[in-house]
Amino acid sequence: MIDCPWKGTMEPFRILGNTWFVGTSPASTHIIDTGDGLIMLDSGYQESLYLVIDSMYRCGLDPKNLRYIIHSHGHIDHAAATRALTELTGAETFIGAGDLRMVNGSRPELTWAPEYNMPLPPPFEPDHLIHDGDRIELGNVVIDCMETPGHTPGVISYFWNVEDHGKVYRAGTFGGAGLNSLRSAYLRKYHLESEDWRGSFRKSILRASQEKVDLFIGNHVEQNQTQERFQRLRSGDSLAFVDSDAWITFLDNCKAKLTALESEDPIV
Repeated sequence: MIDCPWKGTMEPFRILGNTWFVGTSPASTHIIDTGDGLIMLDSGYQESLYLVIDSMYRCGLDPKNLRYIIHSHGHIDHAAATRALTELTGAETFIGAGDLRMVNGSRPELTWAPEYNMPLPPPFEPDHLIHDGDRIELGNVVIDCMETPGHTPGVISYFWNVEDHGKVYRAGTFGGAGLNSLRSAYLRKYHLESEDWRGSFRKSILRASQEKVDLFIGNHVEQNQTQERFQRLRSGDSLAFVDSDAWITFLDNCKAKLTALESEDPIV
């Protein structure tokens, strides 16, 4: 349970160009500045929302300019603060259609709140349901949406361009990589055995690996070594997060972990 959210505080910073990190160590939150308002990628835990808002202000990003909140998926560490943020800012919300039941109150137990011994997150009715191939456009930013189910049915991976000193880099985030929701005990607990989440996850990894990503944005700090790369950034390496190999290395690791899980924990 996240009972001391301040212990996860992190220094906010600009990753590159229009893309910022304003999250915490337990739950990443990113901001994309479109020139015509801000897009937030994942709102994080409700308990740490005050840290995210403080981080935005420290970066000169006014929460009142938040126009869109887009979600990688519906788990509590990615979407629990959204209801409060929409009431504060009036921002429009987007989530993968497959995770609607998690956030609108239909199946809130699937948000992973019970596993964390946390209260069920406040529900919200998304303004937009995302489907494969959709594009989210605002200002000078176009975000391409790819359905990559597995971790949850409605996982969405996002891809957008980041410009820095006249050069354009392709940023990408894989929307859900944890194996916690693929374990047989969890699937049996919520009567999800008939939904082939593992098979979907393997297909999603394969599909995402076809994308060229220069700037891998993790939705948890360990995925792209956010903290380590920030130290390099602060030491003067302005391209600390540009790494054309990081995306494929991460996805290959996801595939290896899935293979091990299937061997060690068969669904019977």
